[in-house]
Amino acid sequence: MFKKILIANRGEIACRVMRTAHRLGIATVAVYSDADANALHVTMADEAVHIGPAPARESYLCADKVIAAAQRTGAEAIHPGYGFLSENADFCRACAQANIVFIGPPTAAIEAMGSKSAAKTIMAKAQVPLVPGYHGDDQSPALLKQAAEDMGYPVLLKAVAGGGGKGMRQVWSADQFDEELAAAQRESLSSFGNSDMLVEKYLTQPRHVEIQVFCDSHGGGIYLAERDCSVQRRHQKVIEEAPAPNLPASLRVAMGEAAVQAASAIDYCGAGTVEFLLDTDGSFYFMEMNTRLQVEHPVTEMVTGLDLVEWQLRIAAGEPLPLQQAQVQVNGHAFEARIYAEDPAQDFMPATGLLGFLQTPVETDVVRVDTGVRQGDEVSIYYDPMIAKLIVWGENRQQALQRLALALTQYRIAGLTTNIDFLYNLATSAPFQAIELDTGFIERHQTLLLQPPAGDPEEQLGLAALYILLDRERVAQASANQSADPSSPWHSTGGWRMNEPHLQALALTYAGETWLISAEQVRNSSGSSYNLSFESGNRLNVSGQLNGDELSANSDGFKQKLVVAEHDGLFSAYGSSGAFQFATALPDTGEADAGGPGGNPRAPMNGRIVALLAEVGSAVAADAPLLVMEAMKMEYTIRASSAGSVTAFYYQPGELVDGAAELLNFEPEA
Repeated sequence: MFKKILIANRGEIACRVMRTAHRLGIATVAVYSDADANALHVTMADEAVHIGPAPARESYLCADKVIAAAQRTGAEAIHPGYGFLSENADFCRACAQANIVFIGPPTAAIEAMGSKSAAKTIMAKAQVPLVPGYHGDDQSPALLKQAAEDMGYPVLLKAVAGGGGKGMRQVWSADQFDEELAAAQRESLSSFGNSDMLVEKYLTQPRHVEIQVFCDSHGGGIYLAERDCSVQRRHQKVIEEAPAPNLPASLRVAMGEAAVQAASAIDYCGAGTVEFLLDTDGSFYFMEMNTRLQVEHPVTEMVTGLDLVEWQLRIAAGEPLPLQQAQVQVNGHAFEARIYAEDPAQDFMPATGLLGFLQTPVETDVVRVDTGVRQGDEVSIYYDPMIAKLIVWGENRQQALQRLALALTQYRIAGLTTNIDFLYNLATSAPFQAIELDTGFIERHQTLLLQPPAGDPEEQLGLAALYILLDRERVAQASANQSADPSSPWHSTGGWRMNEPHLQALALTYAGETWLISAEQVRNSSGSSYNLSFESGNRLNVSGQLNGDELSANSDGFKQKLVVAEHDGLFSAYGSSGAFQFATALPDTGEADAGGPGGNPRAPMNGRIVALLAEVGSAVAADAPLLVMEAMKMEYTIRASSAGSVTAFYYQPGELVDGAAELLNFEPEA
């Protein structure tokens, strides 16, 4: 076994590998960019080496810097994690030349699967079923478009060197083809340095089922069950589960054996994932093979009881597979939900910012959190916005789903927008529970999945008012304790008025509106109680205690506990029925700009300009693409809100822009 390894990655996968390595007594080396100087994976490592500026192409994607860090620290092997250099054949070759073990497959296997078109050819020879499509070397747009028309729309454009949904576009008609092809090529070139495309027939209701395979250097190969990854947005997985539900035993075996056959065809060694599309008639087709550990590997670990990272390390050290196929056991059911900084209501637009408050579910034998961040860390524009992976296990699918839903209510983040409410809606939705799975699930059930959390506004505002009032009492009591005259009426929070009720007026912002609430304090033996009056005429009695950030509340006899976090003047309240936000309304000083922002297109978030798509001065139609910007590894096309013309672009390709910055000057048609 190795004595020291370097992890050529960041975030949760770097932390995940370190935990296993430390358990096995292996020292770890981290690499980090300027943006990650204080990151969790750096503090967990035994040693850490700085490798460059924040952009990945100047740090984590620099193979020479990573290898130099391994040589400097005496690391015997490099674990690439996933993403970055994990499927880079040149990096694998460079490791071998430097006499460093690459914890992954051999160079030839990476090269064989690194090109999706070449992989299709290999799989066809190995008699692994393929989706109909064009996988040739001729990349002329006219030929690609003709191939699409020959097989019939819809088709799927896929980057030959791609992965993770990058450089992938659905095309539903011929008039969309040219624009979607150009966008897919740009994204592929930016992500992988290769703009080549393949065109495949797009199956309209397939499931995405993948098989975890492992092979050793002694000729052994097995599969470790399967995962269903059908629920996706932008061709990226959102929730994964193992085993795939409603899969006949015979089909499970057939897919597993086909996966091992695919791995054997390229003399594979190590962990890999063979991905299939499963059609409604039970036919399955090879899609691609990822020559690395997958993001969703924890669900396989939960149902098999195996540590797949440990397997990787042992196989890379020359050991044989720990088990034979007949010894693999699958117990229970597991889900993984990817916690992202993104806004599902805005087409899953990535979000950036500080994790002002972070509280995760308590980890147990059946609840696991894989993360690479802590409270106070920043989600920046430079890397994928995944915050963590929440993994749960149950004796069956129903129990696992119940645990997932509960754990999602206990995952509390404030300071930036996340997809947690969306994941909760998904996990508790009737179609998902009924296993109505295919890759179009999110798009088909968008209205159901994007509905806001249920909650009575006045009930939630009552809890918000109680927190504000109890917090005022706490601050006043702390001030009184420091005072020379603790009994001074200046420390009172009772709203006392001569011959008048003890009233306090509160103005709270909630759901974009300002709510006025009158609070009358009522003293009793158990503490403070408040009668709240709303503008609607409704009344509510609230009482409770505040202990740190935990509010124990009684609202008209309904008792509950909430955690309240304050960040940037905003309060986030988390309870068993969901979360809501509120703030104390600021007084109107008359200084607000009544004009508001102009009508020019603005950057949806921090990012980089990729391409300008309109000519200055030329007329454009409504919804015409004007420019393309890239943020957090994804492309976004800015379109004209109406017919008109661009009179000036404020940024050029390659330049960075801040979120909300005006991108261009647009003159609507008169």
